[in-house]
Amino acid sequence: MIGVGPGGPRQITLEAVDALGRLDAVVLLDKGESTASMRRLRTEMLERYAPDCDVLVVADPPRDRHPSDYATEVRRWHAARVDAIAEAIAALPEQPGRDRVVGFLVWGDPSLYDSTLRVVDALAARPDWSVHLSVIPGVTSASALTAAHGITANRIGEPVHITTGRRLPSTPEAVAGNQIVMLDGAEAFRAAARPGDEIYWGANLGTDDEVVISGPVEQVADEISAAREECKRRAGWVMDIYLLRSPDVVEGT
Repeated sequence: MIGVGPGGPRQITLEAVDALGRLDAVVLLDKGESTASMRRLRTEMLERYAPDCDVLVVADPPRDRHPSDYATEVRRWHAARVDAIAEAIAALPEQPGRDRVVGFLVWGDPSLYDSTLRVVDALAARPDWSVHLSVIPGVTSASALTAAHGITANRIGEPVHITTGRRLPSTPEAVAGNQIVMLDGAEAFRAAARPGDEIYWGANLGTDDEVVISGPVEQVADEISAAREECKRRAGWVMDIYLLRSPDVVEGT
């Protein structure tokens, strides 16, 4: 499992390059034409670093984006993914005398809001499968965001809270000063921000379509909305992340 950063082909590590060179095959989940440019970015990485490996394109099973029971729907979706991926891997030709090395390219880092580790754990749990897992960490969108803005994620002595847009309204007060928010397609920051809160926002980081915006939420919220729509129109997709920062605590105090 190889973390390949938030999108830029030069944001992968030397360890990731070495791992790509050892692959016999790689699994690419295909989410349709709306994410064709994302598929192209991964294909470019493979052409550069793993030109001889087989590419297993697996259609991502459909998912209910607004289920009545979120956890149950995600588990059903993951199980369907496991079945589809297992079928693709099982079709690979046998290699007598050695194991097959199959890779998964994971946006950002495999440990942070990504389901691929759970999928591979489910593959390993199958009675007729023997799996040895190796994880190569990657540049996260969180670190790409702070680098793009030239800031630190926290001020002196303060915690950083990493959450999703869906969970943003329930952030505990004790960690609300510096919130890194992922997976916020509904722009939850509009309702969650307090007067004076600042936002450091970025989309499609590390790619040619990168956009960054910062400022007080009440001043830049509409600009962020317009930029999100423009990213989707131009690139066909948008992966954005932001740091929501409260001014209540003064750095150094």
